[in-house]
Amino acid sequence: MDLRTTYMGLPLKHPIIASASPLSEKLDNIKRMEDAGAAAVVMFSLFEEQIKHENAAIEHLITLGAESFAESLSYFPDFEDYETGPEEYLKLLQQAAEAVDIPVIGSLNGITNEGWVDTARMMQEAGASGIELNIYYIPANLYMTGRAVEQRYLDVLKAVKSSVSIPVALKLSPFFSAMGNMARQFDEAGADALVLFNRFYQPDLDLDKLNVKANLELSTPSEIRLPLLWIAVLFGRINASLAATRGVHSHIEVIKYLMAGADVVMTTSGMLKHGIGFLTTLVEGLRAWMEERQYESVRQMKGSMSQLNCLDPGAFERANYIKILESFEPDYA
Repeated sequence: MDLRTTYMGLPLKHPIIASASPLSEKLDNIKRMEDAGAAAVVMFSLFEEQIKHENAAIEHLITLGAESFAESLSYFPDFEDYETGPEEYLKLLQQAAEAVDIPVIGSLNGITNEGWVDTARMMQEAGASGIELNIYYIPANLYMTGRAVEQRYLDVLKAVKSSVSIPVALKLSPFFSAMGNMARQFDEAGADALVLFNRFYQPDLDLDKLNVKANLELSTPSEIRLPLLWIAVLFGRINASLAATRGVHSHIEVIKYLMAGADVVMTTSGMLKHGIGFLTTLVEGLRAWMEERQYESVRQMKGSMSQLNCLDPGAFERANYIKILESFEPDYA
């Protein structure tokens, strides 16, 4: 049985990838992910704010006391005495790339291209097999147009693509007004992969303390439906690889994503809930399901239930919306 797939030009032994999470903050965990069967690992995100903080700290240290003593003009601080997030990230990335045989993909999280170009280049030099751009942007400015938001994504993608030769994936929000058109634009702008979709961690209100609180809620299997829809629609229509992420808690979600057209399936919540060994469960579950139904390869499955190949392509569009509403029967009826 052939489980192999290709993701943004990277050959993988199977389609299950460990997506960005706090688990990859330790080298031992990355090794354990490989041992558990991960085909690739996306490292935790390096945030734009960390890059800006480091740049500001370095500038401050270099100029510290420069106007007080002439000898300080030749002073250059020992940055090893300071905790610099990006430096530590790049060090771990290099160690991981040298320690495992699977692709290690760096992750950048931000909203502008400031500082990203140099950092992306350094990730490549550290040994990253690819880079995932996680553009977390909430357009709260009431005067910002949808087109301006779209252009921000395109500008970041083009800036990073121009600075590196390794593949670049774009982790997307589902909130574009014309998702299909934006996917096409990202594809034409050079995205090697689209990751569908980002789970924005949104704030909640604490009614006792009367403040805004942040709490992390893990995904549920029902959350696969939105990315499943768009992967099925985009399959065969763009050149970029398609990665599914969200709601993967068993091999069933993996299979659905693959049959919709995903090249790879990523998991975070499942690992956070069940441990790194959950990766083994997903791979074994996929293999057993394929053997039971006599599938010979992942390639044979991929996209078999996409909009292009589905017997009822209208099921992905408005007609199915009406059909679902008409067929619903409440429990109290």
